[in-house]
Amino acid sequence: MKLYLVIPCYNEEEVLSETAKRTREKLLGLIAEGKISDESRICFVDDGSKDKTWELIDSLCTADNIYCGLKLSRNKGHQNALLAGLMSVKDHCDAAISLDADLQDDIDAIDAMVDKYHDGCEVVYGVRCSRKTDKIFKRTTARAFYRLMRAMGVETVYDHADYRLMSRRALEALASFDEVNLFLRGLVPLVGFRSGVVEYERNKRFAGKSKYPLKKMFSFAFEGITSMSIKPIRLISALGFLIFIASIGMLIYSLVRHFTGNTVEGWTSIVVSVWAVGGLQLLAIGVIGEYIGKIYLETKHRPKYIIDTKLNLGENGDENGK
Repeated sequence: MKLYLVIPCYNEEEVLSETAKRTREKLLGLIAEGKISDESRICFVDDGSKDKTWELIDSLCTADNIYCGLKLSRNKGHQNALLAGLMSVKDHCDAAISLDADLQDDIDAIDAMVDKYHDGCEVVYGVRCSRKTDKIFKRTTARAFYRLMRAMGVETVYDHADYRLMSRRALEALASFDEVNLFLRGLVPLVGFRSGVVEYERNKRFAGKSKYPLKKMFSFAFEGITSMSIKPIRLISALGFLIFIASIGMLIYSLVRHFTGNTVEGWTSIVVSVWAVGGLQLLAIGVIGEYIGKIYLETKHRPKYIIDTKLNLGENGDENGK
């Protein structure tokens, strides 16, 4: 089994050397045990970093061919960088494991993932067994996110991020998804095939700062919902229908009051009605506009990423992210 580790990097100079050291030791250990081929590799994907991340990747690839590197032409975001790595290695490996560069994903779980692959699983999800290392706010919002995604009809694996193994066949199936608005946690379950789960304890970040501040997390959650579900539009339609029914009731009530001579002049109900309906209309326009914007981006068929440089990696693979 030829295994590739795919590790997206954005400004990870503080942690990259340690990540390279630990992942190398893990691969060499699996090779010694005969679980994977000695042609297995570690692929770092530089997502337009502004620090010395690419220089470190370059030096690693020069010193040891167990490492390979991809440099994107500009920053395209974590999901696109991850996809670029997976699509570039799929023709060179039997399976690929994606993980973050910050060493929060427990690399010892790779052993169990490989075992699941040998047992016939085409996709193996790394799932956190607890969230005790998270702060209360992060823990609460993360759980709310997964529940909301399920409520919106999006098939996701609870407490799973992007730590997963995918076979070559699963990667080829993933390549057939041609959408620009990427939410891999929702797309991978749509691939199907036999899957398994490996639980692990998530570690604290080894060094550096998180690349997912609160604003980015909310943006990512909104991207996931609007990329994978049309339920928000349906909810607005349902709410609009209910308000329409209520308005008919208010019309009948107003007419009855008028003809019985019980009308009371006032502005409170009018103001409340105007603000309520106006707010609903603006909300509806905003949500619908978000979907129209996504349609606009999809119709352009712009590449999801463009690869600038490859190191220790063959010429096969999609270099423009189509």
